[in-house]
Amino acid sequence: MPQLNLDPWFLILSSTWLVYTVILQPKISSYLSMNNPTNKDNKITNTNPWTWPWT
Repeated sequence: MPQLNLDPWFLILSSTWLVYTVILQPKISSYLSMNNPTNKDNKITNTNPWTWPWT
C-alpha cells in the first residue's frame, strides 16, 4: 500500500504548511474588513399570543 509510505507525503505536507504559515497567512491577515461589525439593537417587542380559531 503506497499511501502508508510517509516519505513523499510527509515532505509535501510539511512544505505546504510551511508555505501557508510563512507566506500566505500574513498576506491574508493584512486585509481589512470593509464592513465593520456593529452591535445590533436588542429591542424588546410586545408580542400578542396567537388566537387559535378552534379554542
